[in-house]
Amino acid sequence: MTTVRPALDPELRALLADMPLMTRLDHELLAQFRQLPSAPVEALLEGRRIDHREITVEGEGGARITLSVFSPSGADTDTDTDTDTDTDTDTDAGEAGAARDRRAAGAPCVLWMHGGGMVMGDRFSQIDIPLEWLDRFGAVVVSVEYRLAPEAGGTTPVDDCYRSLLWVEEHAEELGVDRSRIVVAGVSAGGGLAAGVTLMARDRGVPAVAAQMLVCPMLDHRNDTASSRQYSGGPGVWTREMNEFGWRSLLGGLRGAEVPGHVSPAVAEDLSGLPTTYVDAGSAEVFRDEVVTYATRIWESGGQAELHVWAGGCHGFDALYPRAHVSAEARRTRNGWLARVLSPVE
Repeated sequence: MTTVRPALDPELRALLADMPLMTRLDHELLAQFRQLPSAPVEALLEGRRIDHREITVEGEGGARITLSVFSPSGADTDTDTDTDTDTDTDTDAGEAGAARDRRAAGAPCVLWMHGGGMVMGDRFSQIDIPLEWLDRFGAVVVSVEYRLAPEAGGTTPVDDCYRSLLWVEEHAEELGVDRSRIVVAGVSAGGGLAAGVTLMARDRGVPAVAAQMLVCPMLDHRNDTASSRQYSGGPGVWTREMNEFGWRSLLGGLRGAEVPGHVSPAVAEDLSGLPTTYVDAGSAEVFRDEVVTYATRIWESGGQAELHVWAGGCHGFDALYPRAHVSAEARRTRNGWLARVLSPVE
């Protein structure tokens, strides 16, 4: 019997009509997707006062993790890392000095994890989302090129992101970052990694995370919620079958109790002691119910979470169509939450 689905937002439905949708993902299709060019970050930076630097840090087993660091133009972000290439935008000395003055007390920082089902995408995917926070709040944005499954499975992607968080904390002064205002954020698979990194930081006692923003996050490898079943058996932006492929690629042979909560945050036994959390999803997507459950469990543990389920939103709707009305409202709401979180305490 076909499971009835919540209706798509009419504007999104019209936009999706021109998008090729799939039901399943396999290794052959994944190879094709990975051949597509990276997101054109240069076009996003053009005309904006943003300094862009590429940094390489050491991961598990000596692996190299690339970070893209975006700062308000004129910020002092010298580091002692192995690779450091500037692509700064032009600014005059007066404006650069003013920017430094504004950042004297330390800027907020967003550690960003991209989406892609754990198997595709790169550090420039969906980067327009955190760059808006750079423009609005003067935040330094650090985007992580975590290693992808199936080549790097298990805890490797979340460990790459956690090591990147440690790097940010260790280099806060060089970055001009306020250690008390580090936000961990991500979309889809990156949202799941953001949740895992925040759990790691809590469990290991370092570093302090001020807040986590989980945008339509991929949280639960069990893939057995009502919304998961609703988005099975037909084409979509991200279906239950595609989700199964992503998790299978990441977990390999891990099953049941072998799956760590840092990798699949929904199975973490304890959600107490987490920083304030923003979590959202669309009503018409596979992750809807696991998102609602995660927020509920944070409340049950005495934590603070702000939950939004956007009526008619498909998976990743505001990343795909940022100018749609529901997308604009979702972004405004996230911006308002971040403004409250990042406001210095008087």
